[in-house]
Amino acid sequence: MRNRYLRRHSRKKNPNTVSVILIIIILILLIIIVGVGRHNILVKQREYDKKQAMLEEQIEQEKLRSEEIEEYGKYTKTKKFVEDMAKEKLGLVKDDEIVFKEGD
Repeated sequence: MRNRYLRRHSRKKNPNTVSVILIIIILILLIIIVGVGRHNILVKQREYDKKQAMLEEQIEQEKLRSEEIEEYGKYTKTKKFVEDMAKEKLGLVKDDEIVFKEGD
């Protein structure tokens, strides 16, 4: 009678233990998968943050460049620009200006 009790008792314990072990293994695997996925997402987020900072810097540089171009565009419409180009490109001078030339 004692043998029957041990057999029944051991049979009942064994399937439960295997089920619990399988559940624990599955949970550990899920935790590992979630952890690896989270790590990959964080790495990508850092890369995107760096790229965003770089692009924002480029935007600022382009805004400054745009302002410089706009100012130069306004300058080209002035009388001073015409005079400067005439002096530089054509060598022209005003009537009241004195010109100094280098000697040999």
